[in-house]
Amino acid sequence: MQTISSRELNQNINGAKKAALHSPVMITNRGTATHVLLSIKDYERIAGKQKSLLEHLAMPEAADIDFEADKINPLFQQAEFE
Repeated sequence: MQTISSRELNQNINGAKKAALHSPVMITNRGTATHVLLSIKDYERIAGKQKSLLEHLAMPEAADIDFEADKINPLFQQAEFE
């Protein structure tokens, strides 16, 4: 893994992007690692295909389920006055 400083990154962003195509590039700030630059290919390999919340909640297998809910008594009933 190549390591470059934030200053080097700012001075040569294209070089850092080209290096990231071959392996991740660690970016440091005052000698401390703060970020890693990855190619999209490496990112997708690491992150994998993640489902969205909608995909998690969807139940395509439930399309064939018949469901009837019982009516519930309303919480409030109309008042009767004489």
